[in-house]
Amino acid sequence: MQTKRRLFPSISSLRALEALDRLGSASAAADELSLTQSAVSRQLQTLEAQLGVRLIQRDRKRLTLTSAAQEYVAEIRQSLNQIAQASLRLHVTPAGGTLHLAILPTFGMRWLVPRLPDFARLHPDITINMSTRLRPFNFATEPFDAAIHFGEPDWPGTERLLLKVERVVPVCAPALLPSGAPKDAAELLKLPLLHIQTRPRAWRDWFAQQGITVPSPLLGTFHDQFTTINQAAVHGLGVALLPSYLIEQDLATGRLIMTFTGAVETMGAYYLVWPSTKSGDPSLREFRHWLASQAQGDETLPR
Repeated sequence: MQTKRRLFPSISSLRALEALDRLGSASAAADELSLTQSAVSRQLQTLEAQLGVRLIQRDRKRLTLTSAAQEYVAEIRQSLNQIAQASLRLHVTPAGGTLHLAILPTFGMRWLVPRLPDFARLHPDITINMSTRLRPFNFATEPFDAAIHFGEPDWPGTERLLLKVERVVPVCAPALLPSGAPKDAAELLKLPLLHIQTRPRAWRDWFAQQGITVPSPLLGTFHDQFTTINQAAVHGLGVALLPSYLIEQDLATGRLIMTFTGAVETMGAYYLVWPSTKSGDPSLREFRHWLASQAQGDETLPR
């Protein structure tokens, strides 16, 4: 039985509805779609007329989605992303394929990117496109084939590859400890502590592994990325717990010093995560196999 034509709305109308839901205003949707607000409004009116369902609540100049429209967008969003992703691949994909990868900014730049020339040498026909994401996301709503993620990946319908267990070291600028590193880890509580937003319990866990009970709350400044907290430590703003892979060069040049000996293994690790539905993708399979060889051992960062 042939599906009625009215059940196949135009992509333009669907994009307007999805953008309004995601961005919250007709003006923002118009800016993203490079349209006028009146054009967006006409697209939505056309969609309502075609489907025969009220989708938009109009309160003066403000447009919002009805509950039925919100449910509809939740169902079609994945399809719109799949269409966009397929079209992009058709336009730019070389013979060997393309891999769209979400990466954590610091780990991606300092651990993954220095290793990628080896992959490019082995697979010159595969293109890797990378975008940064700090937090987990929904593969159904983001056009990624895989992601590098920290922590226990609990995304449903995914598979994973362990890349690296994170080991952190407390470090600071030499000027912050003119007499050298203290012998008692509890002395660090007297210094300003730098916290990373994605690891809010990092310092508390570190002190616990040293057998030290810390006050609650544990004071200090918060930073959103390791690159910013690293620079804060280098410029003497406090003591930071930083991954060993990130600070090798700063320790070697004396820009940072260890405030207490010994790296501590954290409760999390870095993983490559991908949707189970993409496990058979040739480009992802080649990248996964290559990355598994890079993940073995605890070698130093390529210079």
